[in-house]
Amino acid sequence: SRGLATFCLDKDALRDEYDDLSDLNAVQMESVREWEMQFKEKYDYVGRLLKPGEEPSEYTDEEDTKDHTKQE
Repeated sequence: SRGLATFCLDKDALRDEYDDLSDLNAVQMESVREWEMQFKEKYDYVGRLLKPGEEPSEYTDEEDTKDHTKQE
Protein backbone atom coordinates (compact mmCIF):
# COMPACT_ATOMS: atom_id res chain seq x y z
CA SER A 1 0.00 0.00 0.00
CA ARG A 2 2.79 2.40 0.86
CA GLY A 3 4.48 1.83 -2.49
CA LEU A 4 1.24 2.47 -4.37
CA ALA A 5 0.45 5.59 -2.32
CA THR A 6 3.88 7.15 -2.73
CA PHE A 7 4.80 5.71 -6.15
CA CYS A 8 8.11 4.74 -4.57
CA LEU A 9 9.43 1.19 -4.41
CA ASP A 10 12.86 2.01 -3.01
CA LYS A 11 13.82 -0.54 -0.37
CA ASP A 12 14.42 2.23 2.18
CA ALA A 13 10.90 3.60 1.66
CA LEU A 14 9.13 0.28 2.28
CA ARG A 15 8.77 -1.68 5.51
CA ASP A 16 9.25 -5.38 6.17
CA GLU A 17 6.86 -5.38 9.14
CA TYR A 18 3.22 -4.38 9.63
CA ASP A 19 2.63 -0.83 8.43
CA ASP A 20 -0.49 1.03 9.60
CA LEU A 21 0.17 3.82 7.08
CA SER A 22 -0.55 6.39 9.81
CA ASP A 23 2.16 8.72 8.53
CA LEU A 24 0.68 9.06 5.03
CA ASN A 25 -0.94 12.39 4.19
CA ALA A 26 -4.52 12.83 2.91
CA VAL A 27 -3.51 12.77 -0.76
CA GLN A 28 -1.53 9.56 -0.30
CA MET A 29 -4.40 7.90 1.61
CA GLU A 30 -6.79 8.86 -1.19
CA SER A 31 -4.38 7.20 -3.61
CA VAL A 32 -4.49 4.02 -1.49
CA ARG A 33 -8.32 4.07 -1.61
CA GLU A 34 -8.30 4.58 -5.39
CA TRP A 35 -5.94 1.62 -5.84
CA GLU A 36 -8.17 -0.45 -3.56
CA MET A 37 -11.22 0.32 -5.71
CA GLN A 38 -9.36 -0.62 -8.89
CA PHE A 39 -8.22 -3.91 -7.38
CA LYS A 40 -11.75 -4.68 -6.10
CA GLU A 41 -13.15 -4.21 -9.61
CA LYS A 42 -10.57 -6.49 -11.19
CA TYR A 43 -9.83 -9.20 -8.60
CA ASP A 44 -11.83 -11.44 -6.28
CA TYR A 45 -11.39 -10.77 -2.57
CA VAL A 46 -9.59 -13.75 -1.01
CA GLY A 47 -8.50 -12.39 2.36
CA ARG A 48 -6.44 -9.79 4.14
CA LEU A 49 -3.04 -9.57 5.77
CA LEU A 50 -3.07 -10.03 9.53
CA LYS A 51 -1.51 -7.65 12.02
CA PRO A 52 1.19 -9.16 14.25
CA GLY A 53 -0.50 -11.25 16.94
CA GLU A 54 -3.86 -11.27 15.15
CA GLU A 55 -5.45 -14.71 14.84
CA PRO A 56 -6.82 -15.89 11.49
CA SER A 57 -10.52 -16.65 11.14
CA GLU A 58 -11.62 -20.04 9.89
CA TYR A 59 -14.63 -20.10 7.59
CA THR A 60 -16.57 -23.04 6.24
CA ASP A 61 -17.97 -23.30 2.73
CA GLU A 62 -21.46 -22.96 4.25
CA GLU A 63 -20.58 -19.60 5.84
CA ASP A 64 -19.10 -18.41 2.55
CA THR A 65 -22.34 -19.27 0.76
CA LYS A 66 -24.39 -17.36 3.37
CA ASP A 67 -22.16 -14.29 3.09
CA HIS A 68 -22.34 -14.35 -0.70
CA THR A 69 -26.15 -14.62 -0.61
CA LYS A 70 -26.39 -11.62 1.77
CA GLN A 71 -24.33 -9.47 -0.60
CA GLU A 72 -26.64 -10.06 -3.56
